[in-house]
Amino acid sequence: MSTNRLTVRVVRKLDETADICSFELSDPAGGALPPFTAGAHVDVYLPDGITRQYSLCGEPSEFNRYRIAVLREPASRGGSRAMHDSVRQDDLLQIGVPRNLFALEESAARHILLAGGIGVTPLLCMAQRLAAIGADFELHYCARSVERMAFRAQLAQASFADRVHFHVDDGAPEQKLDLAAVCAPSAGTHLYVCGPKGFMDAVLGTARGRGWPEDRLHYEFFAADPVSASQDGAFSVRLANTGLTVQVPAECSVTQALAKAGIDVPVSCEQGICGTCLTRVLEGQPDHRDLYLSPEEQARNDQFTPCCSRSKTPMLVLDL
Repeated sequence: MSTNRLTVRVVRKLDETADICSFELSDPAGGALPPFTAGAHVDVYLPDGITRQYSLCGEPSEFNRYRIAVLREPASRGGSRAMHDSVRQDDLLQIGVPRNLFALEESAARHILLAGGIGVTPLLCMAQRLAAIGADFELHYCARSVERMAFRAQLAQASFADRVHFHVDDGAPEQKLDLAAVCAPSAGTHLYVCGPKGFMDAVLGTARGRGWPEDRLHYEFFAADPVSASQDGAFSVRLANTGLTVQVPAECSVTQALAKAGIDVPVSCEQGICGTCLTRVLEGQPDHRDLYLSPEEQARNDQFTPCCSRSKTPMLVLDL
């Protein structure tokens, strides 16, 4: 077994809402699990080779359990459906060790947490950590209705409940999120957002429009919108270390083309969200289609996500 994989037992499975299940995971032998920091996630390895990332939403100070929550996606590619329908209490699962691509800047003077729907999972963990260290923060949790709010009762009863603000689409006008007011920039404040892409685009667009520095905006996308491939063309990639040139057909991703040539690039989400496959670009101009790199990072064109991004030039030279 790879040292980067853990076997865990599902000790509890709960319906948090009609379409969100939480899973409590522990070491089958009762031992401690590897520590994690707020904002971290684990890869869950499911049957048929499916790997999905789920944020840890438990207390970072707890070493004997992990907790994740999974939204049943109507257009599931297999991951959320398998978690809801096939994973049972007492089952054993294979997961990766925690990784954090959405870390808290704990030294910041103030923190604004903005959650949309299932995006509350990493931000719940962040709120718990910020409360534990006595940091200044506020959490805004948006959902379509109260019934669709996972962990609402837990947040309402938390020691930091006075810093939590609930906003529902079907509620009274006065409780709805005033994005312009919440995103007012202030010195030393960092903003964190997670949720559906439309929600995140609105938050980040408002913040950037109000002059927030990019290094004080933190975000993690859960899924990418479908991208039309009808205009995609073929191109080539050259591996700088060996000089090997690989053709990438219009219907094939760079990672798929490289795999056919015997070149293994680690992938996980395959949507340009997690950054697992991030690769340096030495020459050429990528066609960025990821949600992992910031606009400033994409503009530098010195790295890209080969699981989904393509090329605007006939060839990319990669640091492989």
